[in-house]
Amino acid sequence: MKKIGIYRDYKSYEPGEVISVDVVVIGSGCGGATMAYELSKRGIKVALLEQGGNYHTGTFDNNELNMAGKVSAERNFHTTSDGGINLVYGNNLGGASVHYWADSYRTPEDRLLLWNRKYGIEHHLPEDLASYWNELETDLHVRPATEEYFNPMNRLFRNASQRLGWEGHNVPQARKNCQKSGHCMQGCLFGAKQSQLITHIPSAVRLGTDVYTDLRAEQLDIVGNQVKGLVAVVIDRRTLKPTQTKLRFQTKAVCVSAGGFGSSKFLLKNGLKKRLPALGKFLAINPSPMVHALYEEPIVQWRNIPAAYGVEGFRLAKFQNGSYKEGGYMLMPNQLQPATLAALLPSFGKDHFRYMKQLEFLGGTIGWIDDVEGELGSIEVDLFGKTKVHYPFGKTTKQIFSDLTYKQMKLNFEAGAKEVFLAGMKLRKFTKLPKKEEIDALAWRPAEFPMAAPHPAGGCRMGKSSETSVVNSKHQVFGFQNLFVADSSVFPTGVSVDPSFTIMAFSKKASEFVADVI
Repeated sequence: MKKIGIYRDYKSYEPGEVISVDVVVIGSGCGGATMAYELSKRGIKVALLEQGGNYHTGTFDNNELNMAGKVSAERNFHTTSDGGINLVYGNNLGGASVHYWADSYRTPEDRLLLWNRKYGIEHHLPEDLASYWNELETDLHVRPATEEYFNPMNRLFRNASQRLGWEGHNVPQARKNCQKSGHCMQGCLFGAKQSQLITHIPSAVRLGTDVYTDLRAEQLDIVGNQVKGLVAVVIDRRTLKPTQTKLRFQTKAVCVSAGGFGSSKFLLKNGLKKRLPALGKFLAINPSPMVHALYEEPIVQWRNIPAAYGVEGFRLAKFQNGSYKEGGYMLMPNQLQPATLAALLPSFGKDHFRYMKQLEFLGGTIGWIDDVEGELGSIEVDLFGKTKVHYPFGKTTKQIFSDLTYKQMKLNFEAGAKEVFLAGMKLRKFTKLPKKEEIDALAWRPAEFPMAAPHPAGGCRMGKSSETSVVNSKHQVFGFQNLFVADSSVFPTGVSVDPSFTIMAFSKKASEFVADVI
């Protein structure tokens, strides 16, 4: 009978421990957890490393500030180098899936075909991933949102978009027995949201995977073209600072699944930039401008699920004679908890107080921009080991910002808003839809319009050459036999929808190639 795996944390580690396993997986989000589960199904001994803590659902309290400390890296205060975009990623067992919205889209076929034809990616065509979708939807209880999960903002959004003739659908959700609390971004204390914390990770542990939390991977032991082991440092969960205690892993393979920001950072800190000039480049982040609106009826946007309905008709950007015309984003109802909403409301003093007094009447929308291929960002690690994320606001990106913002305003007014205003320091409010030229004229300067980067991709781009990419189509890091990357950082571009399902499907495929070298 197969031995069940164990969970360990910062209190259990001893200095100088040496641990032998078949595969070390770094990171426990959608990529790492799925990888561990798939390898453990094959009887392969896995050590799953997570630098954050193991916070089971019984420790969640639905308090915004408390939960930001548990499930959000840097308490959600990390930004791009110019301060313009908030970088959102996990620092906990289960990774960003613990605070994500549970939107679960199959990868659009047009995106998989683009990656194949333009970037030469093999083994990841629609027919290669087809068998995974039903399996994932069953394991994560994915179903389109039903009417009971439509809060007032979702209903207004759906009805208005349909009147405008904009194509949309009920969003597929990874939920089971949802209690409609509205605290999805704080982690689900009911265990209803089907994050990796309650799905693939416990399944992997039952099959023998050992989980090491509060343990940050630091240094690869490289001999020639092979990785022989890994040194990891223990993190004191109470202070989130590294201790003097280090563990050494002896392993047959290492899979880096530290996320869209973390995997690039880890490989950069291990000095691989000289070997891999594309490392840290081609970063997509799905920047997400939002629009607030004041309604006559109570909205209470922080109750029930965030996005039961989404507009997909503008997912792909349209060009005419080489010039941008419209689209290039997903459009959804927004959900912000009161403290976060207060921070994102514009202005100060009396104006801000006026909106706060009407908090339950505030609704709004948000869009996920499909990053422009020629205007992607980059990640670097400075001399002090700090991560710096650079993201340019290129010409086409600004045009997409403008089109998305205008369509959000149009939708909110169509939904019955009596006042619409933009996020930012300066109060820009409108009581009727302005001319589009007025929105086009906005400068879109960094930090002027607060937005998040919820879906990082790239940095370890998959491709055909070590000059232009970091991993090959088997997820192997170029120049290495047994070093792999499996998470959103391998995507050549953004996915154009929520990437969680794509990450999991790619990790399932990658597990086959990892198993081949064991």
